[in-house]
Amino acid sequence: MLSVFLGLNGGLGELSLRQAAGGEYRGLEGNRWRKTRMKYDVIIIGAGPGGIFSAYELMKKRPDLKVAVFEAGHSLKKRRCPIDGDKVKTCINCKTCAIMSGFGGAGAFSDGKYNITNDFGGTLYKYIGKEKAISLMKYVDEINVSHGGEGTKMYSTAGTEFKKSCMQNKLTLLEASVRHLGTDINYVVLEQLYNELRSWADFYFDTPVDRLEIQEDGYLVYFGENTEKCRRCIISVGRSGSKWMERICRELDIPTKSNRVDIGVRVELPAVIFAHLTDELYESKIVYRTQKFEDNVRTFCMNPCGIVVNENTNGIITVNGHSFEDEAKKTENTNFALLVAKHFSEPFKDSNGYGEGIARLSNMLGGGVIVQRFGDLERGRRSNQKRIDEGTVRPTLAATPGDLSLVLPKRILDGIIEMIYALDKIAPGTANDDTLLYGVEVKFYNMEVELNQNLETKYEGLYVIGDGSGVTHSLSHASASGVYVADQISLSKL
Repeated sequence: MLSVFLGLNGGLGELSLRQAAGGEYRGLEGNRWRKTRMKYDVIIIGAGPGGIFSAYELMKKRPDLKVAVFEAGHSLKKRRCPIDGDKVKTCINCKTCAIMSGFGGAGAFSDGKYNITNDFGGTLYKYIGKEKAISLMKYVDEINVSHGGEGTKMYSTAGTEFKKSCMQNKLTLLEASVRHLGTDINYVVLEQLYNELRSWADFYFDTPVDRLEIQEDGYLVYFGENTEKCRRCIISVGRSGSKWMERICRELDIPTKSNRVDIGVRVELPAVIFAHLTDELYESKIVYRTQKFEDNVRTFCMNPCGIVVNENTNGIITVNGHSFEDEAKKTENTNFALLVAKHFSEPFKDSNGYGEGIARLSNMLGGGVIVQRFGDLERGRRSNQKRIDEGTVRPTLAATPGDLSLVLPKRILDGIIEMIYALDKIAPGTANDDTLLYGVEVKFYNMEVELNQNLETKYEGLYVIGDGSGVTHSLSHASASGVYVADQISLSKL
């Protein structure tokens, strides 16, 4: 029997979780119990990939359960970024970012890459085992394919000649299978999943959850002036919910530990330069260990014939990339991130705060994202619009020409420059003067929540999954974690 701690007047007191009869439960109010009726068996907080696949698996395994999904953002059809490149050219800091929040999470308008691997994308395998993690990622892929992704291609790095070429140039090509849905097909998959789920589960969109309260046999979810009760609660708030997750862990005394932050730039260059890699592998995760500082720099989120886009995280404008399956939407450029991971030791714990500080500096100097030609960076001068216009790479994002050396720490920038020259050996032209660098790109990782092998906190029936847990860092891992927790719940007596 698990014990939790609640206060008679907001203080701490010991209370056992136990089932009450008749579906009615009492919460603490002053020094007496308040009656609250159990409406839901499971409440899912967050409709990103983890939350979606939790709901989907519960619907398949336990259709008898009553399930609700609370989402701070909009429904899929209402998710529209106001940036049109004409009247609205830059981020206007909407109250709810349609790119980062809403049904589908931050991955809804990504290029829809599902990497099936334990080599990157998170550490889910440490909790559930490597074979189980891979099998669940393959299961998620099967669901995606059956919901609109049947015409998409699965790529693999297994047996490729590029692995040898990378090794010969002090680069490491990580192994993975990747399903590329594309931003357009990814939307279709999400739409079909939602249409299947909405007749079974209750969805509360534009409804941020304020706090959680642990009750006798379940959890009370507060949203605005309202509450709902559930027996099990799954938290799947993603990267955009990092601040909320930190607060909830403090309030419920759930142990956490600091995670890393990835900082770098997004590279944009002619698609033909990387075509020999992207045509065969599509997504190539390549790691380089710098000679100067022995830091690891890696490619991330490669988008052949794609576009560079803004991303709003907690009011901070960073950069990302998208690509499409539709030939009509393809561009002449390929873009990818170059990122350096920074881990911090005691006494500093706020890795995300460090990344936010660098991103805010970029926003301060450029009013948002800064773009610089690689040749200008090497010559120690800021880029201007004239030199960018005269270059051979046509930007796909309207960004402010500037100087990234005024934003990125020298150690990180030196590593990125080394990596560009290393990539130039396997993809000649990468280090051309006109190659564009957009900054900054920051991948924020939630602090890692202390969980057991069931992805459950110290409170029975309270699960934390997806990128909000700090355990996963990808669409495939987050989705797999949702399936895994749903399977655990489906086997319980609810």
